[in-house]
Amino acid sequence: MSKKILITDDEPHIRLLLEQALEDLEDYDVEFLLAENGEVALEIIRKEKPALVLLDVMMPKMNGFDVCRTVKQEWRMDDVYIIMLTAKGQEYDKEKGNEVGADLYMTKPFNPDDIMAHAIRVLKIELD
Repeated sequence: MSKKILITDDEPHIRLLLEQALEDLEDYDVEFLLAENGEVALEIIRKEKPALVLLDVMMPKMNGFDVCRTVKQEWRMDDVYIIMLTAKGQEYDKEKGNEVGADLYMTKPFNPDDIMAHAIRVLKIELD
């Protein structure tokens, strides 16, 4: 079974950075999906059911909070692990992330090694 990670960010260089940070996971049958805004992310989540979503907060068309709320509260997809990545590190924003159901809230700049560690844990990958 293929394990899927959806990387959602409106900044192409952030999507690329995240994909490069996690590329070693391809050796463990991990597939990467990419979305440039919240609307596209929801379409992909509904169709592909990724195990892990890396989700930017501030995006055009639909922000990350609304995407997370839809996935976790409306669709009840508790098996989709959502890590919100954002430049907004205020306590209010973290609380809002918790309210909408985010599993983890990380501020930018983030450590790619931390993202990798979370992905390995969420996807239950056993490293050789």
